[in-house]
Amino acid sequence: MSTRSFPPDHPQRFELADEVHSRPPEPLPTPARASYVAVLVDSDARDAELRHLQTLCKRHEVAGPQARDTHFRAALGDLRLKWERHGEFSGYTFIVNGVSEAPFDRPPAVLLPSGWLATLPGRTVAAVHAEVSPAQTAAPDGAALAQRFAGHTVVGSEIAEGAATLYTDFRLHEDGCSRMWIVNRHLTQAQTGRIFQRIFEIEAYRVLALLALPIARRQAPRIVAIEDALARLTDGMAREHASDDETLLHELMRLAAEVESGIAASQFRFGACEAYHGLVLRRIAELRETRLPGLQTVDEFMSRRLAPAAATCANTSQRLKGLADRIGQTSALLATRVGIARERQNQDLLASMDRRAKLQLRLQQTVEGLSVAAIVYYVAGLVGYLAKAARGAGAKLDPDLVVGVTIPLVAGFVLWSLRRMRARLVREVR
Repeated sequence: MSTRSFPPDHPQRFELADEVHSRPPEPLPTPARASYVAVLVDSDARDAELRHLQTLCKRHEVAGPQARDTHFRAALGDLRLKWERHGEFSGYTFIVNGVSEAPFDRPPAVLLPSGWLATLPGRTVAAVHAEVSPAQTAAPDGAALAQRFAGHTVVGSEIAEGAATLYTDFRLHEDGCSRMWIVNRHLTQAQTGRIFQRIFEIEAYRVLALLALPIARRQAPRIVAIEDALARLTDGMAREHASDDETLLHELMRLAAEVESGIAASQFRFGACEAYHGLVLRRIAELRETRLPGLQTVDEFMSRRLAPAAATCANTSQRLKGLADRIGQTSALLATRVGIARERQNQDLLASMDRRAKLQLRLQQTVEGLSVAAIVYYVAGLVGYLAKAARGAGAKLDPDLVVGVTIPLVAGFVLWSLRRMRARLVREVR
């Protein structure tokens, strides 16, 4: 009998449920050494990356990753490989048991086929050599640390509630890799693997976060120039020169285009900087550091170096967005100013039309007066002719008297007719 009693699964249910189990850490014995490389890979190079990895696996007669895989692990003889695909980069971890005679002398990457690592598709953003060794009776002194880290200033702390000690300098050495050393007191292999994964991610994420810093530095003078130009434009608007509206509009459009271009060119990296910086802080918190005498902790080091860079990028992003908002407000002000000017023009036009209408009415009234006189004159002439004709026929009529009586009657009738016609037209218009 089936125990399933719920609706059909969402098409991505199992994929999303397994997401929290993706990219698991690789258990590490003590002692061991590892090399990590983070490579920024373009989307169109993903297939080439997969083929390159499959070539390495085929050489060691190991089944390679499939097209939909986002992580892969394999044993290549004495070398263990772990591959992880992230959003915009891929991480490669190579692990070998034991440590070399000299610190960081023979990293696992040297066991790869010649030229394979150099021909990986993409661009390297982080490379780390790391070693884990058992704890000795005494903590390493300054001379031992200087030997391991080429005399650079060392950052270190106890991690995992004192279960191990982490030392690093966050410097790129002659081989192009940074170095990290873990002294294991009582970490299990699974815990050691998680610690390695965290410190590798800290190195990769901090560099990926800092990719936005050069963009912020390039944008800074451009933002200052746009802010100055916008201030001058706003000042020009305040002077209310109606003839400058078109010039102001073109300048405003140019500034808006520059700001939108800056946002389009930088917003992805600024957003990525914020996300990666947050990941770095979370990975550091997961280390559960305790201070060592005389050394900066990883948290202190990142707070002093990475946090200001992330703040610069966030500030630049905010200034660009603020400029876009200010330009939008200035555009609204300019539109309001143009609208008010148009209203004034419309009012002037309506006043002019009203004056013309009144003038036309007066002319029409004058014409009507002349028309009345013409009609009266014409009708009176006809009546005079009729009176003369009647008198010639024997009627006792005085033509002049008849015309004199007819004139006021005809004039009154014509005026009454015109006013009635005008009143009817007014009612029809209303």
